Amino acid sequence: MAIILSVNSGSSSVKVSIYKSSKQGQDPIQLADAQISGLTAPPAKLSYQRGSENIKGQEVKDINSNEDACEYILDHLVKDNSLSEISSRDDITYACHRVVHGGDYPTAHVIDEDTYHHLEDLTDLAPLHNTSALAIVKACMKALPKATNIAYFDSSFHATIPEAVRTYAIDPKVAQRNKLRKYGFHGISYAFITRAVAQYLNKPESETSLIALHLGSGASACAIKSGKSLDTSMGLTPLAGLPGATRSGDVDPSLIFHFTHDAGKPSPSSTKEMHISTAEEILNKKSGWKALTGTTDFGEISSSQDPACKLAFEIFVDRLIHFIGSYYVKLEGEVDALVFAGGIGEKGALLRTRIVEKCRCLGFGLDEQTNNNKIEDVVRDIGMEGARYRTLVCQTDEQFEMARQCAAGLEGN
Repeated sequence: MAIILSVNSGSSSVKVSIYKSSKQGQDPIQLADAQISGLTAPPAKLSYQRGSENIKGQEVKDINSNEDACEYILDHLVKDNSLSEISSRDDITYACHRVVHGGDYPTAHVIDEDTYHHLEDLTDLAPLHNTSALAIVKACMKALPKATNIAYFDSSFHATIPEAVRTYAIDPKVAQRNKLRKYGFHGISYAFITRAVAQYLNKPESETSLIALHLGSGASACAIKSGKSLDTSMGLTPLAGLPGATRSGDVDPSLIFHFTHDAGKPSPSSTKEMHISTAEEILNKKSGWKALTGTTDFGEISSSQDPACKLAFEIFVDRLIHFIGSYYVKLEGEVDALVFAGGIGEKGALLRTRIVEKCRCLGFGLDEQTNNNKIEDVVRDIGMEGARYRTLVCQTDEQFEMARQCAAGLEGN
């Protein structure tokens, strides 16, 4: 039996899901979930679920970093006497890490010293996203010396996008030297969505074509043709495309130089490990819904009658339908479903209603009663009977997808 940790490290939280798997490539079985949140807004809080045990928002002391959070979670797992599969850290076989930017890596990669240093080099492309993941990787390599650490990249799913889609209209020599092209992200989620929806539709993944929306604090859209990424809204970094909780999404590239004369200077938030410019910090951390409304809570924005919130909501709708229309044309109308996923996609009934209303001319329709019901299945059809295309909600699970891919790789071992 293999014990697999799926680790998802963000700027303000560390999430770990624990699975067990046989070595016959079967889907893993989840044992427990642990999360430390509030790393950027102390006090840090523990959430933990295993069987009937459910801890929510328990304050924990002396947690000041992602590494601290990881160490606390590992101790909590070992000390949980009801979690018989883990009596010591040596029982953990694999640690799967979500790494946002994988550069040219087309698939997951076992992390050795060379891989780690290569990923360090990529932090210049995604300093706000890869830094925390690499900190956890380093911590796990030290804390779990007998475990195999594997990096799963959000960018890998999009390795199939065509050259014309991934190439920017800039000097190709400079682009090649500095690795400047569209990479795309949320790929672990899109892999889960593609597989889950194909199973729901009883079709092979290779015959499944979707317009998929991963909507959360970070939001993106993806055109999936025959099970593979054809195009996606994010680009060189996750900043491109749709606006998010604190991200601007697409803007005129010259805007930032009119916004501030300090755009190219190092941000005061830069550290020895994370080098970011003032422009990067403004567009990634000081824009989006937070800048427009004062809150990052899209549920609050959706329900508010405040003019600023209503405008932010309509901006998001406008940008979404822009990508849906574009991807419908790129897929030449051969679409099995429009799929909503991510926290907002799964919970935002009003947003789904507005989006599908705008896409009615393409052949999408919504069953309002089903749309307003709580989504409990992995995939739920919320489409109107008789509509030309399906409209689905998928409860995506990036941590399970990493564990599933890890378990699949055990086959024959």
